[in-house]
Amino acid sequence: MTLGPLADTGKDGRHLLTCPLCEAMCGLEIHVDGGRVSRISGNRDDVWSRGHLCPKGASLAAVHEDPDRVRVPMIKVDGEWRQVSWDAAFRRCTELLQPIIAEYGIAAVSSYIGNPTAHTFSLGRYIGMLLGMSGIPTSYSSGTVDQWPKNLTSHLMYGGWWAIPVPDIAHTDLLVIMGANPAVSQGSLLAAPNINAIIADIRNRGTVIVIDPVRTATAAKADEWLPITPGTDAALLLAVIHTLFDEDLIRLGAAGEYVDGIDTLRAITADWTPQRVAPATGISADRIRQLARQLANTDKAVVYGRIGLCTQEFGSLASWLVDVVNILTGHFDRPGGAMFPRATAWSLTTQQLPGLEGGRPEFGRWRSRVRGAKEVLGQTPVSCLAEEITTPGEGQVKALITVAGNPVLSSPAGHQLDEALPTLDAMIAVDCWLNETTRHADVFLPGLSPLEQPHHDDLLLQFAISSVSNYSPAVFFPDDPDRPDEWEILIRLTGLCTGTPAEAVDVTALDDGFFDVMCYLQGLTGPEIRARYDHGGPERILDLTLRTGPFGDRYGENPDGLTLDMVKAHPNGIDFGPMVPQVPDILSTPEKKVRLAPQYLLDDLPRLAARLDRRADELVLVSRRHLRSNNSWMHNFTPLIKGKDRCTLLIHPDDAAVRNLTTGDSAVIASATGRVEVPVEVTDAIKPGVVSMPHGWGHGRAGTRLTVANGSPGVNNNILAPPTFIDEPSGNGAVNGIAVTVEPA
Repeated sequence: MTLGPLADTGKDGRHLLTCPLCEAMCGLEIHVDGGRVSRISGNRDDVWSRGHLCPKGASLAAVHEDPDRVRVPMIKVDGEWRQVSWDAAFRRCTELLQPIIAEYGIAAVSSYIGNPTAHTFSLGRYIGMLLGMSGIPTSYSSGTVDQWPKNLTSHLMYGGWWAIPVPDIAHTDLLVIMGANPAVSQGSLLAAPNINAIIADIRNRGTVIVIDPVRTATAAKADEWLPITPGTDAALLLAVIHTLFDEDLIRLGAAGEYVDGIDTLRAITADWTPQRVAPATGISADRIRQLARQLANTDKAVVYGRIGLCTQEFGSLASWLVDVVNILTGHFDRPGGAMFPRATAWSLTTQQLPGLEGGRPEFGRWRSRVRGAKEVLGQTPVSCLAEEITTPGEGQVKALITVAGNPVLSSPAGHQLDEALPTLDAMIAVDCWLNETTRHADVFLPGLSPLEQPHHDDLLLQFAISSVSNYSPAVFFPDDPDRPDEWEILIRLTGLCTGTPAEAVDVTALDDGFFDVMCYLQGLTGPEIRARYDHGGPERILDLTLRTGPFGDRYGENPDGLTLDMVKAHPNGIDFGPMVPQVPDILSTPEKKVRLAPQYLLDDLPRLAARLDRRADELVLVSRRHLRSNNSWMHNFTPLIKGKDRCTLLIHPDDAAVRNLTTGDSAVIASATGRVEVPVEVTDAIKPGVVSMPHGWGHGRAGTRLTVANGSPGVNNNILAPPTFIDEPSGNGAVNGIAVTVEPA
């Protein structure tokens, strides 16, 4: 279909843009009239999404035009914000940080990196510079309250912390979903277009089973919902594996020659019978055995587990065992099973971690100063940050740089961090909104709207079910044509941390050095490759990663290979096809084997065994999300927030009756950490003994500029999350399965 020429950046007409808000990466048509967005629709010619569109993508105009979005740098003077020039803002960063570093050293500076960095063109490609070249020894991120168990288990099993297998849902006949809600999330560590349609296709030819304590939107579309007790997924999977061995259902398939640890696994699962785990999981022994048989006897089947598995007290065991089941049933590295994507461009984020090459299980190389939490994959739990700020002594965090994050709402016991941030000597925020976290900053360096920057996904394509490349020019120029790009902001902050005043940093020199490092990782000579370009920045990096990716031209070695110019010449994208078997090439373990039974994970099994004998909590809390929301950062836009109150407490009728609660009542829900008051929604779409609240809410605080969000503030469920309640092997926060009490307000 031909719709005429595309408009240039800043011009009226039709623009194409890949939506940067979630892993669905939908191709959009942005229609601009009179300098404003007049309409957003799905791009039917997009090679990836074929016209699919969700409410978030349709609301990008509201994001861009939001009057609350900060567009000019600000510094805080006597507690009040003052707009300043970029030079003045960078000078203020220098005035704040240099004395702290001079007196206490760079160890007194820390950073927090938020989820949106993975969705932005500049930040996603340059956050590695701040983390790797600034000298900041301890950083925190949303990763340790999201997917750290998947990073850990992939590191141990395959030798690469981002070598995460994803379900080939386009070709499977049996999809078992555990702790994930892709009908709402649009995929997580799984990038696929229009997942609801894919699920419908699977049901037409096969079966979809959802294992979750809540009958989610995905479970409502499935053939079967198996309500499970939160935190017992690993026990269920061990019983499935026991059955596979017990009934001689092991089928390794073609990948079998690369798998090590079968005998160990057989031995350690011998006692994990379905009868043993059934009382704790709430799923009968017969159904567990039947599930094992379904997986073993279906030619194309796959288990997919996500955030509900990661963010629980046994997140690493559950994440590991999902992969183990896929491997043992012959659904690993083959179509319709769990496969490794081939991203058209590689990401610096996915490279080996220094000192942990080959999947070394050497964690706890250092521990947090106050709690003694062990380092895992270079980080300690984000819930440690508040105590590291407030506890005096050598190594106390005196200054913090936040990049596109809101840990006050998104981290366990975030209210404690809210109290800690004002005690910092300095705080610098790179963000677009004065939210519950950034309101505490001393300097605010505004980013760009999604329509003011080009786009080509980086990290998210590492989870895509097909190999696509799709570049989108910016729709609009920034309001200030002389403002620095986001990547330049990160470079200046990096230089400041290493001793150069931010306003005096040689941006070009640092950018060239960063680029040279990336060339070195590909066996190329940086200065020789740089000579081919007349510009720096993220487009130069993108061209490098495309050229040296699996389909690239490698600077002339493969004359017909991929380049950025080629991608730009195909505005609807280029599709290089579905996932293909890649083992053993994907393996980075020294022995070039899949480690099926890493000892580091086996050592956590006694803790799970003790859980089976533990007395059940009266009620436990789990989190949930909504299609029109994205963690804490999509609540300030009327098109997404309108409608009925979504920040409610789901409770089963049996549990509500005991407490004299009905829909619309207010209830007090309390944990060992805090208490909140929330409206009640009585529903049978939840397992008895379980209650659920959405995460990312809790707006309405003084000092924020979130007009729409503050009008519908909701409450923050992370107030109820104990900061020390974690998955022990990974350090990931356990924000699901929290013991709570509920009573009428």
